[in-house]
Amino acid sequence: MRHCGDGEEDGATPLRVAVIIGSTREGRLGEAIGRWFAGVAAKRDELEVSVVDLADFDFPARYPDRATEPMTDFTAEVDRAEAFVVVTPEYNRSFPASLKQAVDYAYDEWQTKPVAFVSYGHGSGGLYAVEALRTVFIELHTVTLRNGVSINLFDCGDDVLDVDAVTEERRDREASVLLDQLGWWGLGLREARAARPYIC
Repeated sequence: MRHCGDGEEDGATPLRVAVIIGSTREGRLGEAIGRWFAGVAAKRDELEVSVVDLADFDFPARYPDRATEPMTDFTAEVDRAEAFVVVTPEYNRSFPASLKQAVDYAYDEWQTKPVAFVSYGHGSGGLYAVEALRTVFIELHTVTLRNGVSINLFDCGDDVLDVDAVTEERRDREASVLLDQLGWWGLGLREARAARPYIC
């Protein structure tokens, strides 16, 4: 089977991928899902993976006149990354306010980079949240990936990652395809940025 990343140079500088955990709720499942995905991604030598957990940032309740240190710290993480995987739940057919707040702190730092999604929710697997997020990231001049990982919580037991063999195989396959595509787009856009300035 041919993968999208076939033909890449083995000696290339690893692609810097930020896995952003978008929920900050007490009792959230996003941390376990995000760290599971980051672990899968970290097995690939061509990727340099970091976890950016929004719960670790003390963002202000209101948008201040000047950026606070947590705001600039988050923006620096976005600037450093060359590709993103956003881990989002679905709340009321959309994504959480905590994620929108953080995304809006950066602008130029997102541009010309690929964004993929790992979503979770009951029934829809978080796909309504992903569709809402796509419009946000298109406005920020990113490239959103077609393929993602969708986790239907109805398929899970008490442990969101404890599923039957068929579901686990499907989830792992989705993660593999996502990472193949993220690597292709990430390296391609890295080369494009180096070759010519982006005009927006």
